[in-house]
Amino acid sequence: MTATGIYVTIEGERELRERYQELLTRWPVPSERLRIPTREGETSVVASGPPEAPPLLLLHGSGTTCVMWLGDVATWAPHFRVYAVDLIGEPGPSAPARPPLDSEAYALWLDDVLEGLGLSRVSLVGASLGGWLALDYAIRRPGRVERLALLCPGGIGRQKPGFAFMALFLLLFGERGRRRLLTMVMGDAPHDPRFAAYLDYATEVSRHFRPRRERLPVFGDDALGGLTMPMLVILGGRDVLLDSRDTERRVRRLVRHATVRCLPDAPHGLRGHAEPILAFLRGSTASAGDGR
Repeated sequence: MTATGIYVTIEGERELRERYQELLTRWPVPSERLRIPTREGETSVVASGPPEAPPLLLLHGSGTTCVMWLGDVATWAPHFRVYAVDLIGEPGPSAPARPPLDSEAYALWLDDVLEGLGLSRVSLVGASLGGWLALDYAIRRPGRVERLALLCPGGIGRQKPGFAFMALFLLLFGERGRRRLLTMVMGDAPHDPRFAAYLDYATEVSRHFRPRRERLPVFGDDALGGLTMPMLVILGGRDVLLDSRDTERRVRRLVRHATVRCLPDAPHGLRGHAEPILAFLRGSTASAGDGR
């Protein structure tokens, strides 16, 4: 897929690249930009935290970039060497490749990323599509995953079919409809300027970027049941994309050692959970809040 294949126009791609660079200037801790060669093309990574600290890999959701972690990385970086990956095929500076989801391609890509970073074993934090990728990697490469923290991950519960029709309807109303659609997915925080800035960026992405259309493959019972690493799953009860109750039921039934929290009033785009995730990553599941 060519670079313009995932964007509506070349001008829109340029605008998003500029906005991405501007948002990276707000990265709250010292960082360095890395370019990792992989079989799918170059992958951009923002690295923060002490180089000798335990490694933590962040995988963002669909239709966004590593800037989604702007509000979290300052909590994690004092304790981990944090690598915020820009996923391939998404609106960041990584390669535009979108290999088949129902293949080993993404695990092989992450193999290349870890090799380029000089890592053999990492903890993973993934949101939505990034949660699906983290699960896929943990299932295929269990020996390389230390801990697994997932925010509204795909691949476990059912996707809600009605959302696609709602999205098409709202997009008929132009910019106002786009904004409404994004607040349905991400919730609202009218008094949070940082969230308002991110919502502006997400609106720009929705205007210029062609998102993935395929449904995320659902992991089978045996695959999920074989996970043995410590696992934290945080879900939003008002998730408009995924059936959180279905996700919760399957995790509780199949991954009995997992810590599960379902927040009844939270949307798909979860925010403000850096501290409980830190507690989990440092080995304190009690502090992470066990929803059982």
